[in-house]
Amino acid sequence: MDVRQLEECIQEYGAEIYAFCCQLAGNRQEAEELYQDTFLKAVEIQGRIDSRKNPRSYLASIALRIWKNKRRKYAWRSRIAGMQELKEETVADIGGQAPSPEEAVLRQELQAQVREAVARLEERYRLPIYLYYTLQLPIGQIGRILRIPQGTVKSRLHKARKLLKQELEVIYDET
Repeated sequence: MDVRQLEECIQEYGAEIYAFCCQLAGNRQEAEELYQDTFLKAVEIQGRIDSRKNPRSYLASIALRIWKNKRRKYAWRSRIAGMQELKEETVADIGGQAPSPEEAVLRQELQAQVREAVARLEERYRLPIYLYYTLQLPIGQIGRILRIPQGTVKSRLHKARKLLKQELEVIYDET
């Protein structure tokens, strides 16, 4: 892949990769850093990226590997010297017709509850959910990114949906 093709990939998949980075990182600042690191790595290894295959899944796997490495480093550093994490709300509101203020508040509350429920899942369930619903990748590509069989991806998605359904039903039964 040459520089021009990489620029086209950034134009075409940049927003999706950024949304995926936001899901992984949990706050805007870390997501932007992860996004930049992902494309810096892509520039570094652009010769190994095959534009005829799915470059979006390749970029997602780069982002995922960088995120895992950063988490490992953070865990190691926090064992040595404790650090406090800054919390920031991430709101991804994609255009369309402007809803009424009540609908907007209810939708934001629902989105926040779903995001929190997904964030509470174990990593092995959370990552396939992010890849499947945020990047809309097929099962086979998710398996290659996570380096697990397709059947395992399917079972983890099924289990994650089941866990989310149970948790969200409890939340809505209480209200």
